[in-house]
Amino acid sequence: MPNIKSAKKRCLVIATKTAKNKARKSNLKTVIKNAELAMANNAENKEAAVKLAIKKIDQACAKGLLHKNCAARKKSSLASKLASC
Repeated sequence: MPNIKSAKKRCLVIATKTAKNKARKSNLKTVIKNAELAMANNAENKEAAVKLAIKKIDQACAKGLLHKNCAARKKSSLASKLASC
């Protein structure tokens, strides 16, 4: 454990950021999974689910959770799956 006040603060800040990033990443995975399930089941709301997933991917990229190429690859994959449905 750190003894210096600034080091203690950094530990708290890092723990907070880690928790937020974990929640955002989990939410992103859930939204992507829901979009893929909607496309697999040929649901009525598949376009809306994919649109939401692409929005969440863009937000994750902006927050630094995903690399921009990874985000582009995920969006492209979703779009191609939607087009083939």
